[in-house]
Amino acid sequence: MVSRRGSSGGPDPAALIEIDLYGELMIAASSAVEERLSFDRIDEVLRVVRRRPSGPEGDADG
Repeated sequence: MVSRRGSSGGPDPAALIEIDLYGELMIAASSAVEERLSFDRIDEVLRVVRRRPSGPEGDADG
């Protein structure tokens, strides 16, 4: 492993999370029936939670 200047020498926690998420996407893609994963499926694999608009017109003021 190549360490960056000024780093503590340990693994970068953000990089480890990104690698884990990338792995989850690769597993999902390899087991998918369709040629490409849909955006909804990608969000599901990455555990993305979308906020719903709060107002009737979709604005925050209601």
